Amino acid sequence: MNAAEPLLVVVDAANVVGSVPDGWWRDRRGAAERLRDRLAADGVPGVSGPVEIVLVVEGAARGVESVPGVRVSSAPGSGDDHIVEVVASAGDRAVLVVTADRELRDRVGALGAEVAGPRTVRP
Repeated sequence: MNAAEPLLVVVDAANVVGSVPDGWWRDRRGAAERLRDRLAADGVPGVSGPVEIVLVVEGAARGVESVPGVRVSSAPGSGDDHIVEVVASAGDRAVLVVTADRELRDRVGALGAEVAGPRTVRP
């Protein structure tokens, strides 16, 4: 792992937002924006040191804008495939992927990423 670069935290927006039945399905874009804003304000609880946060959005949430502290990446197709691409392009950098999706956890784990569940960023 390359300690010279900040930890890359890749957040599966659809999975994290969908982990709490709070009506997110009525406004997927708004739910992704609220998650983005919480990440920008709070960072990643329990993670010390510098981090770079990438929030991957898909479907109706595409087009959510980046804000200082959170880069938003709109998946052109499958969000899971896009997350795998982001992880693969990180090279030897330390990566943490936030998702509960079992298949995605296996895919990014095979690339060397650490994985944590949605409660890591969403109480």
